[in-house]
Amino acid sequence: MTDEKRLADPVPLIGGLPANSAVIFRHYGAPDREKLAIRLTAAARKHGVKVLIAADARLALKVGADGLHLPEALATRGPGVWRLWRRPDWLVTAAAHSPGALYRAERAGADAVLLAPVFPTESHPQTRPLGTLRFSVWCRQSPIPVYALGGVSPVNLRRFKDSGTRGFAGISGFLDIA
Repeated sequence: MTDEKRLADPVPLIGGLPANSAVIFRHYGAPDREKLAIRLTAAARKHGVKVLIAADARLALKVGADGLHLPEALATRGPGVWRLWRRPDWLVTAAAHSPGALYRAERAGADAVLLAPVFPTESHPQTRPLGTLRFSVWCRQSPIPVYALGGVSPVNLRRFKDSGTRGFAGISGFLDIA
């Protein structure tokens, strides 16, 4: 996931990501958001990385992104106008922070969720982390695939064994791969 406060230009990181991974482009307040999304999408294509645009189906269509990411508040509203614009090959993910959010994301049309925060995280220091036990229980109950987010690092990846998660996502853990 991109974070404009910690990394203004995420494009240089693309080459360090494994093929078939995905970047969720947020940068909500960037004045050059569209130009940056175009650059990011072009770089990602060269490296076999997918790009999902957060909360903006129009921008996703315009830059030829691989899909859309729905913040939890957007997924909570249910199927949105974006579904009318959804390309058949799009991947749609949603943020989730509770068991109910997992089901709402599915009803909204998401293909997968990012369940967070699993561990203490710099981006949400006041939020109580789920921990691996609660994360695993919710993951197994989810009607759609779950990816772990929040404080995920190479040190704690082994804690996801047998949790039912499909993978992981992060911000800080990727800042040093450029």
